[in-house]
Amino acid sequence: MSVGVQPEKAAAVDLPRLDRTLHPAAKAPIRIVHLGLGAFHRSHQAWYTHRAADAADWGIAAFTGRRPDAALALAEQDGLFTLVERADAGDSFEVVGSIVEAVDGADVQRLAELVSAPRTAVVTLTVTEAAYRLGADGQPDRSAPDAVADLALLASGSGNPTTPLGRLVFALAARRAAGAGPLAVVCCDNLANNGTVAHNAVAGIAGAWDPLLAAWIDANVSFVSTSVDRITPRTTDADLAAVAESCGYRDTSPVVAEPFSNWVLSGDFPAGRPRWEDAGAVFVADIEQYENRKLWLLNGAHSLLAYAGRLRGHTTVAEALADPLCRKAVEEFWDEAESNLHGPDLQIPAYREALLARFGNARIAHHLAQIAMDGSTKLRMRAVPVLQAERAAGRSGAAAALMIAAWMDFTAAAATVHDALGESVAAANRLRGLGGGGTERTRALLALVDPALAGDAVVVQLIEDLCGTFSEPAVSA
Repeated sequence: MSVGVQPEKAAAVDLPRLDRTLHPAAKAPIRIVHLGLGAFHRSHQAWYTHRAADAADWGIAAFTGRRPDAALALAEQDGLFTLVERADAGDSFEVVGSIVEAVDGADVQRLAELVSAPRTAVVTLTVTEAAYRLGADGQPDRSAPDAVADLALLASGSGNPTTPLGRLVFALAARRAAGAGPLAVVCCDNLANNGTVAHNAVAGIAGAWDPLLAAWIDANVSFVSTSVDRITPRTTDADLAAVAESCGYRDTSPVVAEPFSNWVLSGDFPAGRPRWEDAGAVFVADIEQYENRKLWLLNGAHSLLAYAGRLRGHTTVAEALADPLCRKAVEEFWDEAESNLHGPDLQIPAYREALLARFGNARIAHHLAQIAMDGSTKLRMRAVPVLQAERAAGRSGAAAALMIAAWMDFTAAAATVHDALGESVAAANRLRGLGGGGTERTRALLALVDPALAGDAVVVQLIEDLCGTFSEPAVSA
């Protein structure tokens, strides 16, 4: 793709701004609506769509989540942004043009208009694990305050929903009213069986509002499960400067990612889809083995490094992996996870070696603080299944339990805990200060992650004994 640029008289630097003005190709028609405009969506689904052979037929309208900032910045560039692939050998730069409209997520009327358009075929989601409001039992928690508020708004017809899934339900109701036909919802969040989770969450909201809408969704909306993978750290001022220096234009919204990318999908697309396979996407009948490999080995190791690394004074994945104590914990957790992964095409040893190389890429500053958010939800997919499988096999599950213990220590030590259950986490941590023993506090925190494990005295004591493992900061060389 060639780069169109437009000069600005009041530019902060004497460089043209990245823009679609001089681009020779017309914008693709909007056929994909995305919820959760952020760096990962742009480095992954938008990049795959840009690389598809039929990209000219598949434009994306991307909506932000909590804040409009990303949409406002991207709209000034007509949706264009630079993808920086950062490898040990150096950077490469590519302008991605698949996003043709960037919208503030609060514009629910525009969302409904686009989702109800007959040519819209796909809705993709990167709204984070916490947005599904899963309870410790793995089911959507419809008593969550924002979910209750959304239902009230939907029922009254007097306001717009504020959560991503509430907004999607509102938009699907508009599609039903328009008679626009079936489409696919593609969940790209790090959840086991994420298509089923998305269906249950969306259908649950719809059913509580309008049972006929829920029935229409079941008959007309397919929910595609996926496994997504591409390390995408937050963009820094240094990244903006690197793009300006190397590309000769000013891009306010570049994205940095590792060269590696992976996308595995399973499900139906009743209204069609882009040829994502042209960029390397894989379509399979059974995705569970791929989901577990990624959730346990990559995401699980990320969470373990985030909590252990922060406790040891590290700030990035590469720094934490270079710490022998953190590296040992990761390898032992991988051993446990590997013993519970079964499938002919998983190639676990090669996958582990590749992860070590990816994690150790010091040029990708993947910050642990970013990974550490929403631990109470993430641990349910990353640590709990491995611990349960190990216990069922008659083994201790100590390596998976250590991840949970590190999270508990992190929540007690951090000045601020970013978690959907943050108030409950804080209340559990206060138990020790109020005279409750460490085991009482451990049980209360574990109950937020998995009530069944919290009822197992042996597991509670195991985790309590492992707390403090990473309490000593690493010694600087």
